[in-house]
Amino acid sequence: MNYRKYHPYPDFSFPERAWPSKKLTRAPIWCSVDLRDGNQSLETPMTLEQKIDFFRFLVETGFREIEIGFPAASETEYNFARTLIENGLIPDGVCVQVLTQARDHIMERTFEALEGVKSAIVHLYNSTSELQRRVVFRKSKDEIRELAVHGAERVMELAGRFGPERFRFEYSPESFTGTEPDYALEVCNAVLDVWKPAPGRKAIINLPSTVEMSTPNVYADIIEYMCNGLKYRDSVLVSIHAHNDRGTAVAASELALLAGADRIEGTLFGNGERTGNADILTVAMNLCSQGVDPELDFSDMNKVVDIYEKETQMTVPPRHPYAGKLVFTAFSGSHQDAINKGLACRGANADFWEVPYLPIDPADVGRSYEAIIRINSQSGKGGVSYILESGYGIVLPKAMRQDFGDYVTKVSDERSKELGREEIYRLFMDRYVNIETPVRLVRYDEKSNGMTRVDAVVEVNGLEQTIYGEGNGIIDAFATALKKDFGLEFEITSYSEHSLDYGSQSRAITYIHVTDKDGKACFGSGISSSISKSSLRALISAANRMTGENDTTNA
Repeated sequence: MNYRKYHPYPDFSFPERAWPSKKLTRAPIWCSVDLRDGNQSLETPMTLEQKIDFFRFLVETGFREIEIGFPAASETEYNFARTLIENGLIPDGVCVQVLTQARDHIMERTFEALEGVKSAIVHLYNSTSELQRRVVFRKSKDEIRELAVHGAERVMELAGRFGPERFRFEYSPESFTGTEPDYALEVCNAVLDVWKPAPGRKAIINLPSTVEMSTPNVYADIIEYMCNGLKYRDSVLVSIHAHNDRGTAVAASELALLAGADRIEGTLFGNGERTGNADILTVAMNLCSQGVDPELDFSDMNKVVDIYEKETQMTVPPRHPYAGKLVFTAFSGSHQDAINKGLACRGANADFWEVPYLPIDPADVGRSYEAIIRINSQSGKGGVSYILESGYGIVLPKAMRQDFGDYVTKVSDERSKELGREEIYRLFMDRYVNIETPVRLVRYDEKSNGMTRVDAVVEVNGLEQTIYGEGNGIIDAFATALKKDFGLEFEITSYSEHSLDYGSQSRAITYIHVTDKDGKACFGSGISSSISKSSLRALISAANRMTGENDTTNA
C-alpha cells in the first residue's frame, strides 16, 4: 500500500476547546435526508410511491424536519415535492427541506416546486474547499464568497415572491472539512449578514463533513471554533452533516453536539454516497442507552428494518448496532453465562437495566429474549441452561449444566452448525430423561416402617424380574436394589426436583447425580406426574448411562 502518497489533515490548534468536559443531556433537532442524500445513492432510486411511503414512515418515527429532495435535479424530484404539497401529505408541525445550488435557474425552479407549501427550509450550498476552488471552479476566495452571498440574496428575494413567512433558510459550505476554518467562518458570516436572522426567525448553518477527512476530535474542535465565531449566534442553529469515509460519522456527530451543534442531518442505517452518512438511528439509540429521550420512536425495530429494506432494496447488516438480527445474540459461552445470570437478577433492581453484554433491553426495540442466546460450538453451559429454562422450564443443577453444556458444544462442533432450541431440548431428553435400556421400570411398591422398602418389577433386555431393597427413603431403597441385583457400585452425589407445569396436571422433573467407584460422574433425569416415580426414573436413567450401553456422546 503506497501510504506515502497521502498527506495528513492540516493541524488545527484550538487550545480553548471546552467540549471534552461536556455531556449530552438532550436530543438534537433531527433532520432526515433519507429521501435526498440517501435516495440519490441507491442503485435504483425510489419510485414516487416508495418515497411517499417512506416519508409517512419518517413522520411516524418522529422526524419534524425531512429533506425531500433536490427539486431542480429531475422531474421525479420536482413531482415528489408537488405531490406532497398538492395532496396535503405534509402534516402540521412537519417542515420539509429542499436542496439547491447557488445558481439562479436552480433556485427559481426550487421555489416553483415549493409553491403553496406551509413550511419549508430552503437549503442553499456551494463548495468552499481549497481543492475544489483550485481544481473544479478555478475561482478565488473572494469569488466563491460572492457566489454564496448572491445565493443568499436570491433565495430571500424568491421567498418574498412566494410568501416569506413560509420559508426558513439554511446554508452549507459544501466540503467544509476541506475548507480553511477561518475562511469557512468568513463565508458563513457573509451569508448571515444577508439574512440577518433573529431569535424568532433563525437561520441554519450546516457544517458538513462532505468527505470525512480527520479524526472526530478534530472535527469537534472546528465545530466549536465555528460556533464561537458565528455572528447572530442566538439566532443561528448550527447543523452538522457527517459522512462516513473514515467509519466514524456517528462519533463525529456526537462530539460535534458536545462542541455546540444543535442539529443533525443524517439517514437511517447511514445510507448515503460512498460510505454513507451518520446513522441517525445509532446516534438516537446511543442517547437512549444513556437515559436521554431521543425523541424518535424505534420501539418496533423489526418494522423499521422491514420498511427500510423494502423501500431502499438495501440490507441491514446482521451486526448493525441496535437493529441487526444478531446484535442481541450471544454465542460465546462466557457471554451467555453472564447474560443468563444478569437476567436472573433483574428483580433486584428493576428500575434500571443492568445485564452484562446488553447495553439496552431488547424489549425496548421490540425484540424478544428468545433470540438473545443461540448455541453453536463456541457456546457453553450458561447459554444451554438459559435455552432449557426459558423455553421448557427445565432448571438444571449446577454440575449437570457443565456436563450437558460440554455435550452440546461437542455435538455442535461435530455437526458444524448452530443448534436450534428444539434440537437442544431433544438432545437433553435423549441423553438424560427416562432412559429405559437396558433396564426399564415397570412398576413398584413402596412400604415404610422406620425404614423404606421398595419392591419393583423391572424389564431387563425385554425380560421382567423383581428386585427389592431397603434404605432411608424411596431413592436410597431403590439404589440398594439396583446395586444388589445388578452388581453396580455408585453413590448418589446430589438430588433435586421441581415442577415443570402448574395446576392439577403438573409434572415433576427429577435430576440425580451419581458417582461410580472410579469417581466418574453420571447424570440422569426422570419426568412423571408422580415425584416418586420421576425420582426412580431419574435413578434408572443414571444407572443405565453408567453401564455405557446408552452413551449418546456421538449422537
